[in-house]
Amino acid sequence: MIIRIALLLMLAALTVFISVDLLPASPEFMTQLGLAALLSAFALLVAAGLAVIIKRIIASWVAYFSARQRLQRRLWFIQAKEDKLKRLFYFRTVQIRYFNELKRKRLLSADNRRHLRALSKAIAKDLLSIKQQLPKTTYLQLQQEYSRYRDLQDIEALLKLQQKIATIV
Repeated sequence: MIIRIALLLMLAALTVFISVDLLPASPEFMTQLGLAALLSAFALLVAAGLAVIIKRIIASWVAYFSARQRLQRRLWFIQAKEDKLKRLFYFRTVQIRYFNELKRKRLLSADNRRHLRALSKAIAKDLLSIKQQLPKTTYLQLQQEYSRYRDLQDIEALLKLQQKIATIV
């Protein structure tokens, strides 16, 4: 509706500008009248545009601060926080599993070293106890096998050597 009025005012200004040459009336008055009509048309368009913009700004502010929108933003905030906690929980469980696996491997390695040490001491003790009963070559061969397996930290070979020594006795 406002645009129609502004267009009519522009059309009226145009007709006044055209009629300046055709009518014998005062051309200055007619020019001033046309300019006033044209200026009022543009002023009306600008005022209508500003009114629409202000109306939309106020409507968006009212919508933004409405209870429904506040609840919607709160819900999105809570959902984002929950997603963050889920991701954090996942990565923490992965981290805990990783560190537990490292600890388990360290404990297993320490336990294997302790068993290897105990087995080595037992074999060394057994070798010393049967040293007098064996020929020197057999004893040296068993001693070399013991040294090689101990340096390689081969538990299975040390166990077989211990059984071999036990059967010799």
